[in-house]
Amino acid sequence: MINWRVTLRLLAFPIIWMASVQLVFSALSLFVFKDRVVASFMMPGAAMLFIALLLLINLRKADLSKANFRDALIYATITWAVAGVLGAIPIILVTDVSIIDGIFESISALTTTGATILSGLDDMPPSFLLYRQFLQWMGGLGIVIFVVAILPMLNVGGMKLLKAETPGPIKDEKLTPRVASTAHYLWAVYLTITLLCTFSYYIAGMSFYDAIAHAFTTVSTGGFSTHDASMWFYESHLLLWIANLFMIAGAVNFGLHFRVVHKRSVGTYYKDEETRYFIYIIAFLAVILSSLLLFKNTYTNILEAFSFSTFHIVSFITSTGYGAAGFTDWPVAAGFLLVFAGYLGGCAGSTAGGNKIIRNIIVAKIINLNIKQTIHPRALFTIKYQGTPVKEDVRHAIMAFMTFAASSSLLFTLLLMATGLDFWTAFTAVAACVNVLGPGFGEVGSNFQPVTDTGTFILTIAMIVGRLEYFTVFALFTRSFWQK
Repeated sequence: MINWRVTLRLLAFPIIWMASVQLVFSALSLFVFKDRVVASFMMPGAAMLFIALLLLINLRKADLSKANFRDALIYATITWAVAGVLGAIPIILVTDVSIIDGIFESISALTTTGATILSGLDDMPPSFLLYRQFLQWMGGLGIVIFVVAILPMLNVGGMKLLKAETPGPIKDEKLTPRVASTAHYLWAVYLTITLLCTFSYYIAGMSFYDAIAHAFTTVSTGGFSTHDASMWFYESHLLLWIANLFMIAGAVNFGLHFRVVHKRSVGTYYKDEETRYFIYIIAFLAVILSSLLLFKNTYTNILEAFSFSTFHIVSFITSTGYGAAGFTDWPVAAGFLLVFAGYLGGCAGSTAGGNKIIRNIIVAKIINLNIKQTIHPRALFTIKYQGTPVKEDVRHAIMAFMTFAASSSLLFTLLLMATGLDFWTAFTAVAACVNVLGPGFGEVGSNFQPVTDTGTFILTIAMIVGRLEYFTVFALFTRSFWQK
């Protein structure tokens, strides 16, 4: 049975967090930036705080330790939806966009998708732009993981919430015996990388404000920028390569980062099979893309072509979605390669979206096994990952995930085409949202303003589905989930 009292009480905590964030930004607007949007943050923040406290008082007897896995699935899904709606209020008040567009922008930020319906960013209030950037940083590691980290009372049910939130096919790995401690370590790694990224951007020439703002969306692999020109505002290849480094850092398993620091061995990165192949794939695709752009005479300078190619491959495969130098005008073949990279995704247990490299590795091994089995029908073969046999249930789950990913992309594309978009625009818009990637091509090459309200609603659903990796959301629509 679903324990709604437990779910609602849990929901009070992300509401308090959203309220706190908005109240902090009201203070920044008033005392630091003085950009006259104080009320747009303060009024909704105060209202949210009041509602959350009412929930906590009325549901104080709900025993959180009794949360079961069904509660966790519902909570994970509802949290993203509720946080998206609440986060949209300042966006609507400041920019005067429609409710559906405001929710789209907010959920795009929180899910670290990076798709936007806004333009004219350079002229918007700095406190609002930083709020938008911070939403991505906050959503990068996950609101649910935040709840697990700050609530020791969730030690009993915390693992259920962590599993429902964490991306990747293997969810039983813990850094420490205590789930709350695991979440604390993940946030510590996340914060450390963000500070290093901020410092690097600042030293390389960004203003301090932009360094902080872009560090938020680089490490979270979110992709929002404070400028319409995105990362090419400063026209610096050095900044692009710094972004490459920290986008990759955000797309590598955060548990692996912790182990590298704990063991004091950088070689641990190379020993990890997923990370090793992740780097190989980036290098291979960057060479292919730069060769294509040189062949098509998009660029004539080899170093320039390689720099832009590497930056965009990293940006797409990590699902960050930064852009530079008019990449939406590149040849269609280059666009297909970038979309393909977006579907490959980053590593499991990171802020990146996509299918995840670990799944791609195991699928390749399953295909190879079937080919060998066809040639040697009586032989016995074993699929291994990191030297350990992959369990049959994990293999089935991965193949089911890939089927869901392909089917969902097809369904969402058809629905979007029904709203009037052409295939290329619809397909890349869907790819941008289900892979929490951000940029699209065709009519949505600049932003998502050309999409109708119906299409925007469809893409909003696609972002939540992609962020929670299909099963968490789709399980809610099965009869067995609601049966006793």
